[in-house]
Amino acid sequence: MSQDAGLKRELGLFEVTLSGVGIILGAGIYALIGKAAGLAGNSVWISFAIAALIAVFSGLSYAELSSIFPKASAEYEYTSQAFGLRPAMIIGWLIIFSGATGSAAVALGFGGYFSALFGASVLSSALVLIVLLSAILFYGIKASAWLAIAFTLIEMLGLILIIYIGIPHLGSVDYLEMPHSFKGIFEAAALIFFAYMGFEEMVKLSEETKNPEKTIPRALIIALIITIVLYMLVAVSAVSVMGWEALGESEAPFADIAFAAMGEDAFVVISVIALFATANTVLLMMLAASRMIYGMACSFSLPRTLAKVHPARKTPWVAILMITVLSMVLVFTRDIAFVANINNFILFLTFAVINSALIYLRYKEPQLPRPFKVPFSIGRLPILPLMGILTCAFLILQLDWKVVMVGMVLVLVSGLISLVRVRTR
Repeated sequence: MSQDAGLKRELGLFEVTLSGVGIILGAGIYALIGKAAGLAGNSVWISFAIAALIAVFSGLSYAELSSIFPKASAEYEYTSQAFGLRPAMIIGWLIIFSGATGSAAVALGFGGYFSALFGASVLSSALVLIVLLSAILFYGIKASAWLAIAFTLIEMLGLILIIYIGIPHLGSVDYLEMPHSFKGIFEAAALIFFAYMGFEEMVKLSEETKNPEKTIPRALIIALIITIVLYMLVAVSAVSVMGWEALGESEAPFADIAFAAMGEDAFVVISVIALFATANTVLLMMLAASRMIYGMACSFSLPRTLAKVHPARKTPWVAILMITVLSMVLVFTRDIAFVANINNFILFLTFAVINSALIYLRYKEPQLPRPFKVPFSIGRLPILPLMGILTCAFLILQLDWKVVMVGMVLVLVSGLISLVRVRTR
């Protein structure tokens, strides 16, 4: 099997945008809105707004950097260009861990809805899902992308149904009720940032996208706008129907909202849609993580074996196998909020580095062509990436100390791996 056969450029603006919307929508909004409501109360919409603002800061940085360096290895490439090989390898490994923890967390969300419908074990449902999706990823990027588009349309329908269900209930609760004051709002924002996760995964499709320098930034911005609007409307509708107390105790929040408003039939419909939504996000997160592994292996920062591309399917099959195994191992933690927050820690740290890379490259390489450029600068200093660094640091402080400890262990492991790998290159 050839290691050097390239990936196929088959994706356009439509496919990349809907793939991005799909990976963002399915994660937190279906799986974690209940947990967030338990922290923020009926003011959970404020938490969504805070998380959205932080996502925009970092999302614009990704858009600019992807227009300069349209590589599948994304964060690894950006960090390498700014700060060198060793920091890039640490970030690359953290992104791989992020893909695995994110896939595991959302797979557990899938298991929660599957259990509510069929009574099956949450754990076994999550594991079977990961195996089935890995087979789809192996089959090919075009099939994976079109399946993701179909699932995305279904999950968008689910969110629109929740908004529709909530319309008659608007005004039924105090939307500024904060049972845990602003501390709960900020903790919920740190957790719910997981719901916006996905925009950073879109850039890893660069080597399979037509005209990626322009297509990826456009798709990223459009996907963020669509998801922010939907999230804000859904958050208000959800607490309007159930109130934060009941929502915070639910393992299948959207299904329970539908049941409370419309009965058993609606419960089944929303549960089925939630299965598509969560499966879609796992599919796309595993896709993005496998491309990071492939990109790093092509750059010799991981064993070259991981860059093997199947001669017939043109997919990085060894990288797909690696992310499948990692995701399955993390599913055994069984705690969706804990796994999601570990992923958030990794993302906050990564986004701080990526925003720093953009700022540094504005000074180090001002002559680089930038098909997309983050607006609002003072001289060469871009203001929004600076805000991205500060807000990511603030949200790290809102995480539980156990989450931070596990996150720091992953950073240490990534550092040790990068140290060994640099010396053996």
